[in-house]
Amino acid sequence: MTGRSYTRRGFLALSSVAVTGLGISACTGASISGGGATAPASNKLRLFTYEDDTTIGSLKAQVKKFDEQNGTTTTIDSLPGSGAAQYPDKLRTELLGGSGPDVWRIWGGQIGAPFAKAKQAADLAPYYQKYGWDSSINTAAVQGMTFDGVKAGVPFTARALGAWYNKELLAKAGVTDVPTTYAELEEMNDKLVAAGITPCGLGGKYGWHIMRLFEYLLEHTAGPELHDRLLLGQDSWDRPEVVEAFTLFKKWQDKKWLPEGALGLDPADVGTWYVQGKVAYDIEGQWTETAAILAADKDPKDFGVFQLPTDQSPARHSGFVEGYMINANSGNKDKAAALLDFLLTPESQKAMQIGSSTVKGAEPDPATTPLAAEWAEKYGDSPFYTIQDQAFPKKEADQYFSIQSDLLQGSMTPAAAAEKMQEIVAAWAGN
Repeated sequence: MTGRSYTRRGFLALSSVAVTGLGISACTGASISGGGATAPASNKLRLFTYEDDTTIGSLKAQVKKFDEQNGTTTTIDSLPGSGAAQYPDKLRTELLGGSGPDVWRIWGGQIGAPFAKAKQAADLAPYYQKYGWDSSINTAAVQGMTFDGVKAGVPFTARALGAWYNKELLAKAGVTDVPTTYAELEEMNDKLVAAGITPCGLGGKYGWHIMRLFEYLLEHTAGPELHDRLLLGQDSWDRPEVVEAFTLFKKWQDKKWLPEGALGLDPADVGTWYVQGKVAYDIEGQWTETAAILAADKDPKDFGVFQLPTDQSPARHSGFVEGYMINANSGNKDKAAALLDFLLTPESQKAMQIGSSTVKGAEPDPATTPLAAEWAEKYGDSPFYTIQDQAFPKKEADQYFSIQSDLLQGSMTPAAAAEKMQEIVAAWAGN
């Protein structure tokens, strides 16, 4: 991808490739604004992440193993739940203030790109060579953490989003088969509402969770080729297909296919409601089997997963890459890379129950995560469209979140939403 920004075009090209309280202690002390002084070396590391309470324990357990073997002390700080709405800003503030972590977890696409562009993230090419990551990690996922030809991150997961559902609630509503067309999905929603069951559990706080519904509806109305062109700013958003998607988005709220007051709901809460029996299904990724089902001591056999039907060919789902970056000004880059290599072993990935690992040999185990394994078997070779808050830089994603909020609150029409989105994307794409 040398010679152009991978995050705007190259990452989207992956859609045609199969891809399966906060502290600031123990900081590097470097002045991070790109080209700052390197901090002195030590045996102390700090890792910043957005793991929640259901998964951070397994990460800490693996990091503790590494520390015991290498004589290091690693502090782990987490900012869970806020997603791309807050986490990148908090990280950026720390880096600019000189208190950045040695290692941080980050999404690919336009969320990770600014840290590479500002040279706050180290070029990991020497470590790819040292540890053989090019051969041990999914090649397409590596490209998702490569920016202007620089391997500024190392991916550990390639996520895919689908509909995770509660079998008991679907049966209660008389639903015997999962939908294979969009019309059947709407029909299922109506049956659920008639049975007194809220269909889809999505929260609007921070914007990114409920966004998953709109991007799916846009894939349905626009189709793969137009959808990708829209995300790249190569076609106008002020068009009938986008207006139709926004119209359907509002329809989902008006027909009570979403929870009441969805805009104010926290994703950290509502994301587990399908497990608790409060909603029938949610739009989630493979991580939910560990974070929601197994964490609640529920049997995966009581749940299922299916690809949301788009009525389009090829059938695609939303997807994204996540990985780790190393602080370019850390005095502990070698130790930080060794930590990442430890976390990127099949053994560590399996211990952390990463259901969509990029590491060869760490594929989902049907014995422990049967639903993630089922997804990999059925849809592992399916292409994906880039999740919207990675396809756009944070500023533009935040502007979209404002539009979807105004639309669902009734202060903006679908046509006005499409027109406003065109203004936002045109200004970005023209830069």
